[in-house]
Amino acid sequence: MEFLLPFRHGAVLFFLFVPAILLWWTWGKKGGGVVLPFDHSSASRGRAIAIPLNTSQSLPSICLAVVILILAGPQRWDEPRAKKVLTNIEFCVDVSGSMTASFGEGTRYDASMVAINDFLDYREGDAFGLTFFGNQVLHWVPLTTDVSAFRCAPPFMKPGNLPDWFGGTEIGKALLACRRVLIEREEGDRMIILVSDGFSADLGGDRDEEISRMLREDRISVFAVHIASSDPPESIVNITSSTGGEVFNPGDTEGLSRVFQAIDAMQETRVEKVRAEAVDDYPLWCWISLGVLAAAISTAFILRPTPW
Repeated sequence: MEFLLPFRHGAVLFFLFVPAILLWWTWGKKGGGVVLPFDHSSASRGRAIAIPLNTSQSLPSICLAVVILILAGPQRWDEPRAKKVLTNIEFCVDVSGSMTASFGEGTRYDASMVAINDFLDYREGDAFGLTFFGNQVLHWVPLTTDVSAFRCAPPFMKPGNLPDWFGGTEIGKALLACRRVLIEREEGDRMIILVSDGFSADLGGDRDEEISRMLREDRISVFAVHIASSDPPESIVNITSSTGGEVFNPGDTEGLSRVFQAIDAMQETRVEKVRAEAVDDYPLWCWISLGVLAAAISTAFILRPTPW
């Protein structure tokens, strides 16, 4: 049934047998002979006029065939297009008490949220999610391409406004919570951007290696922004490096902005070719049907068989 692929409703093509029968009848019929009283003369068989007459009578059948083709929904293959591969980016932001420390003109939390909002403009078309964590985890914004909720988040999640159970820092729990969010998305790349200023209480022993392995298996890259004057914890360095990410330690607000620009450059947008799709192709067939119909009407005034 490969020949039916260019048509949306291929079954309609089986009705082409109707114009086929009409064409067979037009060209195969034999007209009745008319005896004329001419003595000693040879009568022409009329083949010269039969061909244009039959052609004229075939035009309505051809027009019917074109109409059936139009009803079948003619299609053509569109040109292959380039499609941007969606990146699912989950922001994992520390809201423990230490995030209220001064950083630039505000706090560490304020500077982080400003930089995150600026980062959204670099990655137009990607899906973003926002998770806050301390000792507990709160998924504030689900993965979405609508980033308006990010603009409204900073006032609600200021560390000073949160209950005591957000006071500590458990990065391991937060990363696993973000992992569960990302693996629900089958389409696109996956990335976690961790913003924290402290050492985690749940990454001791070999816990960091275990979390790294789980993230690698799920193809999740982790980038970390250590927004503090101290060196980044070794456990965070291990997690980021083993998942294909990197850890940054900005010294001021300008450095923080450059960090997010660097992350954008490192996680390049991928483009893949989308296979050609079938699209409707009516114009050509409509013009053909109008042309055949006009020819049939025009020839009807000139080439018509006699009724006997």
